[in-house]
Amino acid sequence: MTVTPAPVTTSTVLELRGVSKRFGAVQALKNIDLDVRAGEVLALVGDNGAGKSTLVKTIAGVYTADDGTMVFDGREVRVGSPAEAQHLGIATVFQDLALCDNLDVVANLYLGRELRTGRVLDEVEMERSSWELLRQLSAKIPSVRIPVASLSGGQRQTVAIARSLLGQPKVVMLDEPTAALGVAQTAEVLNLVERLRERGLAVILISHNMADVMAVADRVAVLRLGRNNGVFTVSDTRTQDIIAAITGATDNAVSERAARRTQQEGSAS
Repeated sequence: MTVTPAPVTTSTVLELRGVSKRFGAVQALKNIDLDVRAGEVLALVGDNGAGKSTLVKTIAGVYTADDGTMVFDGREVRVGSPAEAQHLGIATVFQDLALCDNLDVVANLYLGRELRTGRVLDEVEMERSSWELLRQLSAKIPSVRIPVASLSGGQRQTVAIARSLLGQPKVVMLDEPTAALGVAQTAEVLNLVERLRERGLAVILISHNMADVMAVADRVAVLRLGRNNGVFTVSDTRTQDIIAAITGATDNAVSERAARRTQQEGSAS
């Protein structure tokens, strides 16, 4: 299967307005607004318990919002299941990747949607299209016929992301894609995120790593205690400002160090 790159635009693909979600006495999300644009990486950040995972699972159809609206491609939708989200064009790569270690790359990519000629699996076409998709993503996979268990963390992440693209999505959500990866593997995954943006996809990147966020994101949406706490444009925002929004404090270790550095530079001049 060939995945054709979409034209790069800046149109809004996904809009959330007033989305709320409660679990018993716990208000996980409260009046969340979010705009996700094509050809853009939107980082979703926040402290533990800020509501990031709940929001992602709500968009992905794992949870159903109690209040609020979701607009996808200009029309209001209600996503009741992950299958409905995938059908709309929303793909999610969760942190656990959900790969089958004993199967090879081709089998993982086409698991549940195998290509057939009559009643026989079309192994040749699946292998060919797997290589084509991985080449489009500049993926460094030595072979599509080796078990996923033998791949590195970065390569496994690549396989999971490539699998999500087979459904021709317009929005791809990546949940902590660089967690527990080394420096080289992290760089490989960040390059892949940039490839997704170049294909015109809207990318939601959930991450605790501010270096990764500042390296690839165009905008950063901050959640704090289940509420919006600011949307920042990376090109004209300091890291410490985003950290202050995450923590809810204007004074923190990063901002204090930056202030001291500025003061020292001013004294030296």
